[in-house]
Amino acid sequence: MGQINVTIGGRSYGLACRDGEEMRLTRLACHLADKAGELEVSLGQMSEPRLLLMAGILVTDELFDLRETPGGAQAAADARVSDAINKVAERLEKLAASLEAEAGTP
Repeated sequence: MGQINVTIGGRSYGLACRDGEEMRLTRLACHLADKAGELEVSLGQMSEPRLLLMAGILVTDELFDLRETPGGAQAAADARVSDAINKVAERLEKLAASLEAEAGTP
C-alpha cells in the first residue's frame, strides 16, 4: 500500500493509497493545498475544518464549471468517443472494400 504526506494549512497529513497511485494522489492533494493557500491569503487565518471545507468547495466549484460548460470535460469526452467511432467506421469500410475486392477476383 502506497503512502504520501501532504501539508495543508501548515498541518501535515499522511494519506494511504493503492500502489502506483501516489503521484496522482499527490497532485490532487497539492491542488487542494493550493486552494487552501489562496483562501488563507485572501481571507486570513481560519480554523482547520473551515479551511478544508472552503478549499473543498472551491475545488468542487471548478468541477461543476467543467461539467456545465459546453466546452467542458463532458464535451471533450464526447468528442473523443465520436472520433474513435469514426475511426472504427473508416477501418470497417476499408476492410469491407478489401473483402469485396478479394471476393470479386477468381
